[in-house]
Amino acid sequence: MLPLARAVAAAGHAVAIAGSGNQMPRVEAQGFTALPTSEPRPASASVLEFAPLTPVVPLDTEVEFAENFAGKGTRRHVPAVGGHLRTWRPDVVVREETDFGSAIAAEIAGVPCATLVVLAAGTLARRDLVSPVLQAVRAEQGLAPDPTLATFRRDLVLSPFPPSFRDPSVPLPPTGFSYRPGPVAPVGRGPVVYVSLGTVFNTGAGDLFARLLAGLAAVPAEVLVTVGRSIDPADFGDQPAHITIARYVPQADVLPQCGLVVSHGGSGSLMGALEHGLPSVLTPLGADQPHNARRAADLGVARVLDAATATPDEIGRTLTAMLVDTRARDAALALKTEMDALPPVEATVPLLERLAGHYAG
Repeated sequence: MLPLARAVAAAGHAVAIAGSGNQMPRVEAQGFTALPTSEPRPASASVLEFAPLTPVVPLDTEVEFAENFAGKGTRRHVPAVGGHLRTWRPDVVVREETDFGSAIAAEIAGVPCATLVVLAAGTLARRDLVSPVLQAVRAEQGLAPDPTLATFRRDLVLSPFPPSFRDPSVPLPPTGFSYRPGPVAPVGRGPVVYVSLGTVFNTGAGDLFARLLAGLAAVPAEVLVTVGRSIDPADFGDQPAHITIARYVPQADVLPQCGLVVSHGGSGSLMGALEHGLPSVLTPLGADQPHNARRAADLGVARVLDAATATPDEIGRTLTAMLVDTRARDAALALKTEMDALPPVEATVPLLERLAGHYAG
């Protein structure tokens, strides 16, 4: 969201960002007006468990998404965002695609609503699961039924992902516009294998980090593993000289030095690798990750391991093979070329201005 917000602000428009109360200090630190949708909650201490994982069932993640995002999250955000729309009175709302509540609040307020795509493969939000839940919310708000969810994509849909990565079963609508969110990234050409399980799912990764480290011990490459700010690298004991464990390293700093990325397959982690033309080994842990991993495997830019059952030997053999897999590297470079050719984020600004003008007229 931030590249888009910065581009709009740089064009002279006022920008406010709504979100949970705990996120508001970060919004203000970026120089934007913060509109909290909830009271801040005290941070709870993370309890890390390195127990064995259970296999991820994609259907379970799809049902959970429908219940939590289309149901609970929407019911929270309709009144919270609706209140801000009445007081802040924006010309356009830009909501990320899993925030259905802001879209409904904008519809009630008569404000145009652009959608920012955040699910790279696009298949997590299944219409047959999401639509019945949203129809109930729409009925509660006195809105007409919308079983095809057309109102959620009738206005501008902005996608910061390469079009060919999106699953062909869920193409962008005619209102879709794909763009490049940042500058053209350098090609990763270094010897480093970079391992990250993100900043959310890392704390629920169970024994996966330990199995990854055991498998990486046999990989003939320099390895950097980032475990997150709430995990102590010392918890994993002494490691071979070619493995470095850190809490956090900015992804943009390390990727140019890499030849391979190991991640959970989150949209940000996976796209970060592809922006640098890097193949991946993916261990999906939930949310949209199984969907992204399946699409990445179909396109030949990644190999997928089961996060619950992959053994250190399987991990070591897969990573060693991927380091010399020229077809995966070529496929990743092809996606990078596609991403580099997309319009820059600044090209979204006149589209948003036009959307506001269309409704104002």
